[in-house]
Amino acid sequence: MDELRRAPADSTNGTDDDGRPKRTGTFYTASAHIITTVVGSGVLSLPWAISQLGWIAGPMALISFSLITLFASTILADFYRSPDPVSGRRNYTYMDVVKVNLGNHYHFRTCTGGRYNKLSGIAQYGNLVGFTTGYIITSANSMVAIKRSYCFHKHGHSFGCHTTINPFIIIFGVIQVFLSQIPNIQELSMLSLHTTVMCCCHAFIGLGLSVAKVAGQNEKLKFLSIILHLKSMFIDGDKSNTNNLWTTFTALGNLAFAYGFSEVLIEIQDTLGSSKPENRVMKQASLAGISISTLFYMSCGLLGYAAFGDKAPGNILAGFGFFEPFWLIDLANIFVVIHLTGAYQICGQPVFGFMESSTRHRWPNTGLVNHEYAINVPGYGVYRFTLFRMIWRTTYVMITTVIAMMFPFFNDIVGLIGALSFWPLTVYFPIKMRIEKEKIPIFSFKWVWMQTLSMCCLLTSIAATVGSVGGIVKFLQTFKLFKSMD
Repeated sequence: MDELRRAPADSTNGTDDDGRPKRTGTFYTASAHIITTVVGSGVLSLPWAISQLGWIAGPMALISFSLITLFASTILADFYRSPDPVSGRRNYTYMDVVKVNLGNHYHFRTCTGGRYNKLSGIAQYGNLVGFTTGYIITSANSMVAIKRSYCFHKHGHSFGCHTTINPFIIIFGVIQVFLSQIPNIQELSMLSLHTTVMCCCHAFIGLGLSVAKVAGQNEKLKFLSIILHLKSMFIDGDKSNTNNLWTTFTALGNLAFAYGFSEVLIEIQDTLGSSKPENRVMKQASLAGISISTLFYMSCGLLGYAAFGDKAPGNILAGFGFFEPFWLIDLANIFVVIHLTGAYQICGQPVFGFMESSTRHRWPNTGLVNHEYAINVPGYGVYRFTLFRMIWRTTYVMITTVIAMMFPFFNDIVGLIGALSFWPLTVYFPIKMRIEKEKIPIFSFKWVWMQTLSMCCLLTSIAATVGSVGGIVKFLQTFKLFKSMD
């Protein structure tokens, strides 16, 4: 048991109990990472998603996803160290967690004989690629909106103001090429804090514009008009949109995507300092991050739906639900771009780290992979890098940029990503590991309700996947590869 006990961090050489550089993350930095990841592009599509589900089902689904995500994240936080959540050995990635707790004993009965950890790795890194691609598309849409907003202000709202998206996708990709050279997620703390502020700013602007639009329908009784508008839509609102199962299922996927951060939870927890038990701090950060995110979501989603009704745009800021004041809308879209710049890095760092650690393990004596170069960067200090890191990260950004140019449509992509990632990573693996670790008896009350929860989430993911694929197929019928969208 001695080898499993947490050794004290070595303050003399700046290392932690595992010999790695001393971690300095706190509750605040972890919360910022979570908010940056969770309140990503998903918040922009919430009014549209709520409009597809209606006033009753929409808020219920939103709250349900938040509670499920919080429950699963508290489970997952206890598996950062194994077998003991406080003094056990560290697991550095989601894939490591699954391998340690499930991969050594259980196999899926498939022709490949793959292990749990392989499936979790495919799900995790595949969806992180999807997230980063989605962030490129959303950021480019916001940059397009800035240009078109000025055009509309200058020439009138009826003017075409056609603008292609591909140049803006490339601009965002070039920015990410440079930012992707940041060594690891530990060094993203300041960027994450800044992007959290940006996300709060654009969410508040969207919220304020929605309130103003609702209130503006009655200049004499602005506040009362908000209440009456909500009441009329709740009782008499047009629910014809719910007859379209495709969009309803896609909306479920959007809501699931809005809470997706399980893919990076372990990596975020690995940044925390060890002065306090990491699992306890991570649970507190998860509660804070999800609570703040849900507050934003409920406010923006419901008020956005109240403002636009069934005509809510897929992207509340870039879809031109608002035209004026143009400068404020442009400012909000700038905040979106800055926010998603950081979100791209938080979701990209686990992918970078996985590939780099795998290549170091496979080719330990190769200079391209392991030889570090050092340069003095003004304002930063000594920056160390390997040629492989530079080449690999640049290539990754280029690949996601090209994918974004090939498929620059938004809502269905968001729904598909959420559908594919929600059940396996947020629900299935945490519940499976909890059942195996605690040896919960089959058909006991606890086993039944946890499996029931998992099954309900699986059905939700399947429905959302079907809806998103249906929407994508419909879009592709008129879409031409690499053709810019207006």
